[in-house]
Amino acid sequence: MAVGERRWSARLPVPRRRGRLARGPLAVGERRPSALLPVRGRPAKVAWGLVAVLVVACVTLALVLSGPGTPPAVAAPRPLVVQADSTPVPLQVLADRAQAAVDGSPSLRKGTHVQSWSMGMSEDAPPITLPEERVVRWRADGSHTELVVATDPRHPGRPVLTDAGGAVADGHVITRRTYPPSWSDAPPESPPPHDAARLRAYLREAAHLRAAPTTPELLDAVELLLDHWTLGARESAALARLLADTEGLRPAGQVTDRLGRRGQAYVYEGHGLRRMLVMDPVTGAVLGLESVFARAEPVYGVKAGDVMSYSAWMR
Repeated sequence: MAVGERRWSARLPVPRRRGRLARGPLAVGERRPSALLPVRGRPAKVAWGLVAVLVVACVTLALVLSGPGTPPAVAAPRPLVVQADSTPVPLQVLADRAQAAVDGSPSLRKGTHVQSWSMGMSEDAPPITLPEERVVRWRADGSHTELVVATDPRHPGRPVLTDAGGAVADGHVITRRTYPPSWSDAPPESPPPHDAARLRAYLREAAHLRAAPTTPELLDAVELLLDHWTLGARESAALARLLADTEGLRPAGQVTDRLGRRGQAYVYEGHGLRRMLVMDPVTGAVLGLESVFARAEPVYGVKAGDVMSYSAWMR
């Protein structure tokens, strides 16, 4: 029915924006206000309320999900672990595989189905994470539906949304909306191209960048793209080729993502974060993107190795 996404977020009930550090971890001596910060520096749609209000909302939702007789369903996921004896696959090799796998299917589809987890932080309370899933589906008349659910973390890796009438299991509906017809010829609303050079320009425009994107900016733009579109085989191959030409993404080996899918991991480290891109080893499709703190942030109660955010995209 609508785009499905599963997230862990402390900024409930506001959908489609994850509370996280917008500029990376703090420098020594630097302090930020206690409000949650919007993703990737994009403007927040609403003002973040008081931290106390957010904490109450999260605890309330935890009780809804867990029930009074069980521990609150509030926890952070552990970082993905690369299989120790696996052989890293260079991105150029993966891009070649993705191109060879292009046979016209699957096709590009507007909308997304994604689970995500993200950390909400403040100086006044410990970090909080809650799972969320979102499904967005577009109709032929240009209208679309969106269903956002806070899912039950007692069943990690199990999607709770289906397209069969927007059925929900083991989840608490945050929002269910239908939007009127709308069209745009600007990225990311317009269809992405399926060659690497034009896709790079598309992502630059979608992220409103004036210069060629850095690797972190490119990864943010990829996340933005996949929150709008479910890529087809040709678009996934183009994205794999683009990533193969991106500086600083090193092959790390095989991982199993939070939906139980096996993929190849590609890691970028910088600005206090370790970002891991998980890609299908045959088709080159992006399965997930994880950001982990490389150093502690005591003012926010964050330890080195804590997961800041994670998204897992599905068809």
